[in-house]
Amino acid sequence: MVEKSAVKRIEVTLENLLFSARWLLAPFYFGLAISLFVLLIKFCAELLHLAVGAFASSESDVILGLLTLVDLTLTGSLLIIVIFSGYENFVSKMDHSDHGDRPEWMGTIDFSALKLKMLSSIVAISAVQLLRQFMSLGVVTPERERELMWMVVIHVVFVVSSVLLALSDRIAGHGKGEDSAAATTGDAVTTSAH
Repeated sequence: MVEKSAVKRIEVTLENLLFSARWLLAPFYFGLAISLFVLLIKFCAELLHLAVGAFASSESDVILGLLTLVDLTLTGSLLIIVIFSGYENFVSKMDHSDHGDRPEWMGTIDFSALKLKMLSSIVAISAVQLLRQFMSLGVVTPERERELMWMVVIHVVFVVSSVLLALSDRIAGHGKGEDSAAATTGDAVTTSAH
């Protein structure tokens, strides 16, 4: 009887240690939060560069600059989704329910929805990058043509992966019924359209 209680105490201790190990992820999310500052610095530098050269730049150069700003913004939004959802799913709940600026989606995105939102954001970022490459296309050389072809292939892989993930999630029945799965899939499509 004493042996069983000692084994049980060891088991409980191990389980508590494993459960506490989730806090090792907290510095990762904090590092991602710091990387938002790096992204902000790059955004401000690009905005300043765009504003300074606005009168001397051609229309396509301005559009390319704006696409860069959109790309950086989408990347920042993706980081926020990963930080908040990842922290809440894997580390601890954030208790800011009484805060007026708390996003409605916060605390409602499970791991499956997080994967869909991440992949749809990656598709949107990839689309912006591809558009930037097409906008900056000058002389078409065989090397440039091959590079663009691979970019299109990679983008199509992202799009197909996103659709397949949404379909597999819907087939698996994650979420709260078919309406939730349809809304999640709709979010993925809406985000990728941006």
